[in-house]
Amino acid sequence: MVINLKIIMKYIDAFIKTFMGTLNWTWKSILFEVPWYMNFFWGIVVISLVVWGLEIVFPWRKEQAIFRKDFWLDAFYMFFNFVIFAIVISGFYKILELFFADLGLSMKSFQIVDLSTFPMWAQLVIFFVVLDFVQLVTHILLHKYPVLWQFHKIHHSVKEMGFAAHMRYHWMENVIYKPLKVFGLMLLGGFEPGQAYIVHFVAIAIGHFNHSNIKITYGPLKYILNNPVMHLYHHAYVLPEGKYGINYGISLSLWDYIFKTTYIPEDSGKIELGFEGDEEIPKGFLKQSIYGFGKTRVKN
Repeated sequence: MVINLKIIMKYIDAFIKTFMGTLNWTWKSILFEVPWYMNFFWGIVVISLVVWGLEIVFPWRKEQAIFRKDFWLDAFYMFFNFVIFAIVISGFYKILELFFADLGLSMKSFQIVDLSTFPMWAQLVIFFVVLDFVQLVTHILLHKYPVLWQFHKIHHSVKEMGFAAHMRYHWMENVIYKPLKVFGLMLLGGFEPGQAYIVHFVAIAIGHFNHSNIKITYGPLKYILNNPVMHLYHHAYVLPEGKYGINYGISLSLWDYIFKTTYIPEDSGKIELGFEGDEEIPKGFLKQSIYGFGKTRVKN
């Protein structure tokens, strides 16, 4: 009983310390007291303002308002998912880390390659590609299995596309994505925290562009990088017959071309977004946050 109590206290102490540490790091980020390349808070603010500015100057759908439908809802999702929820969930992830450590498992238990032996540019590229593939697989699962699709519906409830729609997703997606991303990291050894921030910033920038009201395909690079034209059809209300999803790529379109899941019939940008039954999705953040659990027909 004493041993069990000690273990419980160890987990509680780890949770509190990690929670407070993440809260303190976030506050230091706001005050510019962390290295610029690791400043997650202002990094996402700057990326958002840049992409939003480009939307305003070079709009693809010129009739779409600058403050489009649900703009502020999506902006709040950005703040919630990348600040509030990140602080809250950090303690739980620390508990999982300790739990696996008690089982004799660590970040090196599944390591298949040591990135420290590679040049810096190669480390970043491999890190980026592996994480993107893990997210691709997770994304496909979110569409394929009804129990997961219930949560992913929130992201697909966007009716007018803009950069901030990138961040409209149910908090359960964080719970699903993060452990799988960590597993992807466990396959790679020798990377530094700073590298993780750089890769994450690049992924956020690409994700913002993919959801933006900007028509850009990157020319020949469209076969490698995802883009707004391609991703808009991922959100199309009407999908090809027999498909539960298309254009799954997160940052890289490469995977869709390899697995033959591409679908880009035209590039006007004027298509209906959403999915059949999307009128049942609650309009407010709080009701959307509990959507997907049990009976999901929540009245607005």
